[in-house]
Amino acid sequence: MDSNPESAGHTIEKYLPPIESFLRNVIQHGRFDLTFSIHKNTALAEGLEAPDYVVDISGRDSDLVLERHAELLNAIEYAALRAARVHDDEIGKIGFDCKGWRSSRNEELRMIAQVAAERVMDSAAAFALSAMSPRERRVVHLALKDHPHVRTLSEGIGP
Repeated sequence: MDSNPESAGHTIEKYLPPIESFLRNVIQHGRFDLTFSIHKNTALAEGLEAPDYVVDISGRDSDLVLERHAELLNAIEYAALRAARVHDDEIGKIGFDCKGWRSSRNEELRMIAQVAAERVMDSAAAFALSAMSPRERRVVHLALKDHPHVRTLSEGIGP
């Protein structure tokens, strides 16, 4: 028996209908004034692994989705991917966004990483960043992966 998801006939597209169904239910039962679209990603994320598909959430309740550093967006993303039973190694292939927040946040994280790297080089001491999701930690790691004088290390749970 082969445990490789791709060889077992799984494709990313297989997960899209369950994600759509989950989101329709959350929006309806949560009485959110939101809509969503799922589209193939055509944008290239500079220095990052871009998702194959993007779930773009919009509507009058978008600000609610983005409150507290997009806490609700992250929760919806996590729950939708789990409800669709997306394999762990495929989770990064489907991204969720609202009003372009994800790309803005990624740019902010890259700048934070560069500033932290400068502080480490100036002080020769380790520098801890605030708590981040696994996806955000990955952005920081990728931003500094080729830095000749700085090494990154994560403390946390997640891929």
